[in-house]
Amino acid sequence: MALLFLLWCSLFCFAVEAFSISSLVSKELYDSIFLHKDDTACPAKDFYTYESFIKASRYFPRFGNTGHLATRKREIAAFLAQISHETTGGWPTAPDGPYAWGLCFKEEVSPQSDYCDSTNKQWPCYPGKSYKGRGPIQLSWNYNYGPAGKALGFDGLKNPEIVSNSSLIAFKTALWFWMTEQKPKPSCHNVMVGRYDPTKKDMVANRTAGFGLVTNIINGGLECGIPTDGRVADRIGYFQRYASIFNVDAGPNLDCQYQKPY
Repeated sequence: MALLFLLWCSLFCFAVEAFSISSLVSKELYDSIFLHKDDTACPAKDFYTYESFIKASRYFPRFGNTGHLATRKREIAAFLAQISHETTGGWPTAPDGPYAWGLCFKEEVSPQSDYCDSTNKQWPCYPGKSYKGRGPIQLSWNYNYGPAGKALGFDGLKNPEIVSNSSLIAFKTALWFWMTEQKPKPSCHNVMVGRYDPTKKDMVANRTAGFGLVTNIINGGLECGIPTDGRVADRIGYFQRYASIFNVDAGPNLDCQYQKPY
C-alpha cells in the first residue's frame, strides 16, 4: 500500500506542485495588486501576507488550477477582486485610485448585530460570541463559522476571533467559502471555471454564469436585483483592474442587477 501511495503521489503531488498558483501570482505581483494593504491607515497592516495566501491555497489544490491558463487566471482575479471589495479601504479619490486598497481591514467595524441565527440548530451560537465579518471574505454568521471551522480544524463557534488573529486561517476561510458549494448556491469556483449547471429555478431567476453570479453567492441578498448598486460596481471595478493585470478578459455577466438573490 505504501508503495502504491508513493507511486500515486509521485504523479499527483508533483502535478499539484507544478501548477501552484505561485507560478501565476508572484510576491511582486501580489504587492502590486494590494498596493496599500500595509499602509498605517489600514487596520490590517502586515496581516495579509503573501506567504499566508500561497500556503492557504495549497489546501485547495483546485483553486487557480482548473481549466486552461486564461480560466485559471480569471478565477484568481475574481477571487482577489471579491476579497478586495470585502476588505476595501478605498474611496473615489484615493491615492492610486479606489481599486488599489484591498485587504485594508481584517474584521467588520461597528457591526449592527452579532450575526447569530438562533434558528440554526445545527450550528448553535456560543454565548457571548460575535460572528461578525472577519478575514478576506468577511466570513459572517454562525452557520458559516461552524462548518468552516469543522472543515479547517478550528472551533468556529467557540473561537470565531481566530479568523482575524491568524493570517493563514483567515485566507483558508476565504478559500473554503470560495470552493464550497452551499446548496442551493453553487460554489464560486465552479461558476468561474465553467462548471456551473443552472437549475430551472436558476434560469427563471436569471442567474447566469459570470462574475455577477459570484457576487450573488457572496452577498446577493443585499446587492443583487438592484439597478446600478454601488457595491456591485466596486466589485466589478476591482475585477476589471485585476483581469487587466492578468491579461485576461473579464467575461460576460459582470453584474447581478437583473438576477434574483438566493
